[in-house]
Amino acid sequence: MQVRAAVMRTGDGPFTIEELELESPRADEVVVRMVAAGMCHTDLLSRELPPEFFGGPQVYGHEGSGVVEEVGSSVTDLAVGDHVVLSFNHCGSCKACDAGRLPLCFNFNAYNMSGARPDGTKAFADAAGDAVGSHFFGQSSFASHSVVARTSVVKVDPSYDLAKLGPLGCGIQTGAGAILNTLDVQPGSSVVISGAGALGLSAVMAAKVAGAEQIIAIDRHENRLELATKYGATTTLSGAPAELTAGIHAATGVGADYAFDTTGNAAVVRASFEGLNNLGTIGLAGVGFGDITFDFISLIGGRTITGVMEGDSTPQEFIPRLAELNAAGEFPYDELITTYGLDQINEAEAASADGSVIKPVLIF
Repeated sequence: MQVRAAVMRTGDGPFTIEELELESPRADEVVVRMVAAGMCHTDLLSRELPPEFFGGPQVYGHEGSGVVEEVGSSVTDLAVGDHVVLSFNHCGSCKACDAGRLPLCFNFNAYNMSGARPDGTKAFADAAGDAVGSHFFGQSSFASHSVVARTSVVKVDPSYDLAKLGPLGCGIQTGAGAILNTLDVQPGSSVVISGAGALGLSAVMAAKVAGAEQIIAIDRHENRLELATKYGATTTLSGAPAELTAGIHAATGVGADYAFDTTGNAAVVRASFEGLNNLGTIGLAGVGFGDITFDFISLIGGRTITGVMEGDSTPQEFIPRLAELNAAGEFPYDELITTYGLDQINEAEAASADGSVIKPVLIF
C-alpha cells in the first residue's frame, strides 16, 4: 500500500512529507487509516539528544485515532470498520505486564522506542526502497495509514468524534492517569500540579473529577494559569522556587497531600516536594536531563517520590473511561486542541515548542 507520511530524516531537521510503501500486517497486527494524531513532546525528543542518538529516518506519532482497514490472521477481537484509539505497546509477558502494570513493561523500549518491531523489522520503505522507521509506540501514527501492533489498539464507541480522541493515547492519558491512578487523589484532598500544558491541564481536570478540594497550579505563563483556573484550579502560583513552596504552604496550611510535576525542572520539582506534608507523594512525568538532589532529612520525613509512566493506565480500560467523561462534559480536554493538516506538521511543532498552542493535533 502507498501511504503519505511525515518522516523525520535527521534529529535536528524538519519533517518531510513523503510517499512510503507500507507492508501488509503480520498475524498480530492491524492496518489503521488515521483520522487524527496528537503531537506530544515524546515525538520530539530527538531534538534534545546528541546527533549520534538519532536512529535514522523515522515516522513518529504515538497518539493516533482512526479506523481499522485490515486485520492480521490471529486478530479475532477487531474487525474492519472498527473505530480505535492507539496507545503504547507492551510485551505482555514480563513481570510488570503480568502484574497489570503495562506502562512499566520491562521491554518498553524495544516495543515502543526502537523505531522497529521488537525483531528489528520495519513496516515502511521509501521511494528508494530503503527502510524507514515504524512502530513508534507500536503505531507510528504520523501517516495516512500504518501497520499497528494489536496490543496498541483500543476499540472505542463509534459515536465519539475520532478527530479529538487521539491525544487520549498518551499525553492526556498520562496527565489524568497520574491523578486518578498513580497518585489516586482522594476527595477533599490537596494536590499541586506544576506545568499547565496538555499534561498539567489534563491533571487539573482529573483532580476536579477526583473531588480534590484544593488544586494548586504552577506555571510561568499567566494565560496558562488562567486556563488552569477555568478547568478547576483553586490557587495558581508563579515565581521563584522558594516562593512556590511558601505559596503551597500558605494555601494548604500543613502542606499538600499530592503533587504532580510535568516540567522536568529540578528546581520546580524540589519546590513542589518541599510543599508536601509528611504523608505527601509527588509523581514525576516531566522529562528532564539533569540531576536532582534531596537531602536525607527531607526524605526521612515520610514523603514519597514516584515516577509516572503513561499514568499507570491499562489503555483498554482507561481510554474509554476518559472518553466517557469527556462526552459527559466532565473532562473537556478537547478544548485544548488546535488542529493542523499533515502538511502543516512543522508549523504544529513550532507552535507546540513556543507554547502558543496547548495540544496540536494533525487531521488526515
